[in-house]
Amino acid sequence: GKWTGCVMPPSHLTEVVQGIADIDQLKRCDAILSGYLGSAEQGEHILGIVRQVKAANPSAKYFCDPVMGHPEKGCIVAPGVAEFHVRHALPASDIIAPNLVELEILCERPVNSVEEAVSASRELIAQGPEVVLVKHLARAGMSQERFEMLLVTKDDAWHISRPLVDFGVRQPVGVGDVTSGLLLVKLLQGATLRDALEHVTAAVYEIMIATKAMQEYELQVVAAQDRIAKPEHYFSATQL
Repeated sequence: GKWTGCVMPPSHLTEVVQGIADIDQLKRCDAILSGYLGSAEQGEHILGIVRQVKAANPSAKYFCDPVMGHPEKGCIVAPGVAEFHVRHALPASDIIAPNLVELEILCERPVNSVEEAVSASRELIAQGPEVVLVKHLARAGMSQERFEMLLVTKDDAWHISRPLVDFGVRQPVGVGDVTSGLLLVKLLQGATLRDALEHVTAAVYEIMIATKAMQEYELQVVAAQDRIAKPEHYFSATQL
């Protein structure tokens, strides 16, 4: 992939949200989803937005996708972003969705198994969020032949897996982003955590197989839109 452009001024985010506040519509905002940050300062403005939205709608949730870089895919984060997520975004979030490497950074220790991932997730929960989604267990999973995720709360944990989709050396980007977005949508629609996890796993798999079938690098979310809404595949989550 190739990325160009400049880092958006942090104040731009605040100004957009203030525009929504000016027409008295923040009370209809049910969630804030943050992902890749161009700077740590952007993160500080996002937390200000979270406070502003929750003041207007106390039931609104903050879903933090703590992107901390993926050099193999050309994704590099600015200095201070990882520290921002550890020190500020984590305790402010209601739901946080790290991959395995990000989970290790957040809990400041290695994670090498599903059991350790559950334990690490609960360490994060003790600091603020109610729900932790580990978007990709990778080497900490039960099988290197499957794509595995974990959803953890204070009292429950669910493990789920689906087939890997082989794209060779050029893996598509944005899988984590669409996973976070779809999970948040399902939860806002009223799905249980388990049902949301199962739907998202199937929906993302539909996107992946559609993308491979079309021999594309960009995720084919439009081509797969009907199967995102009603996946043809089903994967069952196991309660641990």
